Amino acid sequence: MQLPDFENHLALSDEILMTVEKPARYIGNEVNAVIKDKNTVDIRFAMCFPDVYEIGMSHLGIQILYDMFNRYEDTWCERVYSPWVDLDQIMREKKIPLFALESQDPIKEFDFLGITLQYEMCYTNILQVLDLSGIPLLATERSEEDPIVIGGGPCTYNPEPIAPFFDMFYIGEGETAYRKLLDIYKENKKAGKSRREFLLRAAQEVPGMYVPSFYEVTYKEDGTISSFIPTKEGVPAKITKEIVMDLDSVPYPMKPVVSYTKVTQDRVVLEIQRGCIRGCRFCQAGQLYRPVREKNVETLKSYAAQMLSNTGQEEISLSSLSSSDYSQLEELIDYLMDISKEKKVNISLPSLRIDAFSLDVMGKVQDVKKSSLTFAPEAGSQRLRNVINKGLTEEVILNGAGLAFEGGWSRVKLYFMLGLPTETEEDIWGIAELSNKIAALYYERIPKEKRNGAVQIVASTSFFIPKPFTPFQWARMCTKDEFLEKAKLTKHAVHSQLNQKRIKYNWHEADVSVLEGVFARGDRRVADVILKAYEKGCIYDAWGEYFKNDVWMECFEECNVDIGFYTTRERDLDEVFPWDFLDCGVNKEFLKREWLRAQKEEVTPNCKMQCQGCGAARFGGGICFEEKGGAAE
Repeated sequence: MQLPDFENHLALSDEILMTVEKPARYIGNEVNAVIKDKNTVDIRFAMCFPDVYEIGMSHLGIQILYDMFNRYEDTWCERVYSPWVDLDQIMREKKIPLFALESQDPIKEFDFLGITLQYEMCYTNILQVLDLSGIPLLATERSEEDPIVIGGGPCTYNPEPIAPFFDMFYIGEGETAYRKLLDIYKENKKAGKSRREFLLRAAQEVPGMYVPSFYEVTYKEDGTISSFIPTKEGVPAKITKEIVMDLDSVPYPMKPVVSYTKVTQDRVVLEIQRGCIRGCRFCQAGQLYRPVREKNVETLKSYAAQMLSNTGQEEISLSSLSSSDYSQLEELIDYLMDISKEKKVNISLPSLRIDAFSLDVMGKVQDVKKSSLTFAPEAGSQRLRNVINKGLTEEVILNGAGLAFEGGWSRVKLYFMLGLPTETEEDIWGIAELSNKIAALYYERIPKEKRNGAVQIVASTSFFIPKPFTPFQWARMCTKDEFLEKAKLTKHAVHSQLNQKRIKYNWHEADVSVLEGVFARGDRRVADVILKAYEKGCIYDAWGEYFKNDVWMECFEECNVDIGFYTTRERDLDEVFPWDFLDCGVNKEFLKREWLRAQKEEVTPNCKMQCQGCGAARFGGGICFEEKGGAAE
């Protein structure tokens, strides 16, 4: 195949590239990037992560779909990311259309623009991408010449705040239904039919597809939803997520794209399983990705060897919500340690429980003097850990820290949340007290001559945000002032501890958390605010230096949208939520039971210990069947 002459086909001139930060973000042609002849394919798909290149290139989901699409002979999938603020300004001034990295062609020329919705604070960047591409921001204003704009990823489990900007959403895991969708698109195109006819067929015939324009919302006088119904025959009233039950049977990128510039996750990523058995009540991913499904260890060994060979990367990382729960972890790590010695690569092991086995492994694969260990107690008191179903006792936490200190670690990071349901001042003091106990433990356990310097404890708090499809979706969220008051109390509590000099305390920004809370549980009325904020210059809201809270507050006021309605308002158990038309596999009755158990401070056993009848067994596999031979729901 004849490769394009990149020197003559770059969308940006040398003059522009020399003036922007990190020009390698925009030139494409990286190692393992896929180049095809656009004249020999039927479908061109632009895959977008609406954030800067370094963040987007680290996203495993895009690498998986990029590989899968490019295995289809009739499809060429290319990548596009949000231009950084310096180039954004130049593109607007010089009227340069947003382009795909591989061909450097304008996005407007593509059949599809697929946007990954990973984080709510990227919503204005979605509008930036559409705007710079010359695609009308509102789906109702698009013509036959515009690409079909499709969203996927975790935020599609409440797509309503951004529904007016999308033609369609793919709900669930991307490996299952895209082939059928692309075939319908080809048939539609060949028959000369309209985009609306394509969208209707997709909504009617392809599982997991949500087309917002075919649904109508009505509201009660109090602002809550009265009804959410399809307006076209054959369009489902409830859309069930797509899920891969056999992870060994679907494509995985053996030749992931390798960047010329440093990206956030600069390593080979090995996905070992999907889902989590733990059932933490605040955690959306733990509910969305049920049931737990593992990849076979022999498959993973083969993948690891091939990917390292095809990329030249110097590090390999395991991807999972809870790596310690992977049943063949010991065998996999033994294999990775063997090949890491041979190929001189590092192993990164996130999401491990801090126990004797994990510490032994980490001691072998890390340079102890340079690393810190991370614990996530989430709450300072045992009472509150029971409320959130963390399944972690103080004894387990202290034992893990003690083992870590004995293994040579002296730096520990602790992650907590403030504003959790039922939280009291006593729970907040518990954060400082637990941090202090861990610091004191170092000096109790480790003799002076064996200490690796002074102990360092970094306690960080984020603010609790209730998410859809969790037991806490009914919970009230704190106001900005309440959050800041809690952070102030935590800081005071830390400073009153005996080992205060050994403890550093950080907290998240309250403004951003409140906005994330609105987007997480918002409905279509929030879209007006997002559009207005973008028009007033809001982009890169996830980046502190560009977040303009005062502009956002103005926009809520001008659009007459009440923030408190989505955040601090108490919710009735029978309220219709904006996302109730979606089925993530976990039923609402189970979530209600868990919400009520939380208020009684009752712990629910994890999936390996006892099936709770959450609804996920209906998918016919995974842990539901491995553990119980198919538990009754």
